[in-house]
Amino acid sequence: MRPKIIAVAATLLAALGIAGCGGGSDSGTLRVGTEGTYSPFSFQGPDGKLTGYDVEVVQAVGAKLGKEVEFVQTPWDAIFAGLESKRFDLVANQVTVNDERKAKYDLSDPYTVSEGVIVTRADNTGITSLADLEGKTTAQSATSNWATVARDAGANVEAVEGFVQAVQLLKDGRVDATVNDTLAVAEYQKVQGDAGVKIAGTTGDTSQQAFAARKDSGLMADVNRALGELRADGTLKQISEKYFGTDVSGP
Repeated sequence: MRPKIIAVAATLLAALGIAGCGGGSDSGTLRVGTEGTYSPFSFQGPDGKLTGYDVEVVQAVGAKLGKEVEFVQTPWDAIFAGLESKRFDLVANQVTVNDERKAKYDLSDPYTVSEGVIVTRADNTGITSLADLEGKTTAQSATSNWATVARDAGANVEAVEGFVQAVQLLKDGRVDATVNDTLAVAEYQKVQGDAGVKIAGTTGDTSQQAFAARKDSGLMADVNRALGELRADGTLKQISEKYFGTDVSGP
């Protein structure tokens, strides 16, 4: 009986070892959390397929790492919970670098640099700066960096799922403004040609966006190496110019 017991025990230990090393993820697959509703970074193209700046950049990173990229579409306000619960390995969705996120997550080198802007209705002349948001109501994704910017300026933040919903509340007169990335706002204006809203001012700060992984994930050395190679060979610039007409991948 003893040889059989030893064999069973060895099998169980091997299985546990495999499960422990894999962490529930195929080593040849990089699982990526993204919204799929945030144009031009992560959205559904005319063919129904996921596309966008962040999508193409992380696919290029995956190619450098020899990994197949598998996307898990997740609303922004649930995206870090999904990361922490190991639904995916990496977030590719314009994660703004800040001290709180640096402390909580592994962040890659930045692959986007932009500035924040304040959007109001076209006929609003009372808001031209962050100081003017004090006591006003803005529409923001509750856990976004822009929600923090608005709150710090003294605004009351009404939670929304994304920028399009924020603009609709703005146009309906239910909020006074929304704060977001200048690249996202420019894309909205280009696609929609919406004369009902305008950029009323800037937040006065430059933001950097990066990929996020769980703390001590062991991923970032390879991800940063891949980003460095993509920057050096011109791939990041090429993807950036495709979506924005200019290179926003660095200062």
